[in-house]
Amino acid sequence: MFHKPSQNVVLRFSEQTMKPLHSLLAGMALGLTALWAHAAPPLLSPKDLQALLGDANMRVIDIRDPKSYAAARIPGAVSAPYGQWRGPAQNPGDLPPLPKLTTLVQSLGLTPATHAVVVSSGADATDFGASARVYWTLKVLGLKELSVLNGGVKAWAEAKLPQNSEAVKITASSFQPQLDQALIATTEEVLQHVKAKDAVLVDARPAAFFNGETRAPAAKVPGTLPEAVNVQHDKWFAPGSSTFVGLEQARQVAASFPVDANKETVSFCNTGHWAATNWFALSEVLGQKNVKLYAGSMTEWSQNPNGLPMANVPSRLTQLLIDTRIWADKTFK
Repeated sequence: MFHKPSQNVVLRFSEQTMKPLHSLLAGMALGLTALWAHAAPPLLSPKDLQALLGDANMRVIDIRDPKSYAAARIPGAVSAPYGQWRGPAQNPGDLPPLPKLTTLVQSLGLTPATHAVVVSSGADATDFGASARVYWTLKVLGLKELSVLNGGVKAWAEAKLPQNSEAVKITASSFQPQLDQALIATTEEVLQHVKAKDAVLVDARPAAFFNGETRAPAAKVPGTLPEAVNVQHDKWFAPGSSTFVGLEQARQVAASFPVDANKETVSFCNTGHWAATNWFALSEVLGQKNVKLYAGSMTEWSQNPNGLPMANVPSRLTQLLIDTRIWADKTFK
């Protein structure tokens, strides 16, 4: 015969059952709180950065040229000129070898616990691309606590915040980075996307490059990837500035071109510089999943000896005229 348990038994059972559950939920809440507390925002205003300068786990990485850094800089900033993060002259977009990047990030004292803030000059939208490219490189190396100073040193100076030229001593770290391939689009992967038409290919260059009216000096052929859409890198900024727009306006920019959440998005340009801005906007600011950067971009694509497919390629005569113009600009300017 079935006997109904007493109320006390039910109460004891409930208490014994719920206590572990409460502990589990409390632990999860603490874990999430800790995660949120240590999640660095992708963009910092000058005032935001100033409030963090006393944090021992924060590192300001100044990617300007050495002369500008020596003249005046954000207090505590370390120098790591942009050229150190780039590839060789024949294709500056290439990711430098891992041992070279390892030495660089170790010399800056970076570890997974470090909040690294990338700072450029703030000259214009193109300058922001340098910050975004270094940010992407650091994330590729496995670092997660990353931010960019919105508006760069220019915005910092306009906010009348302090600068100095005092020497900065950094203790090197022993961090051993590993490349996160999920953020990198290779030529082979992009070619498969072109054939399968299963990705959104986003060209960050000005329209003249996209339309095949000119090319980068290191590129072999003018044009773009087949089926690519043109989202110029400077659409994310207040006009004439390097100040990234607010979240709502960024959403409006993204809504102006086709985005398919079920497809991978590949951002490219000439050498992975302007493209880094589009990657940063989509992946970091808007939180879109499956966004990759094709670092070698059209320079690497057009140099491929197999003659990879391209769109918007001009006639041979037009190409010769473009070649002549580029040669003249390089020779006489």
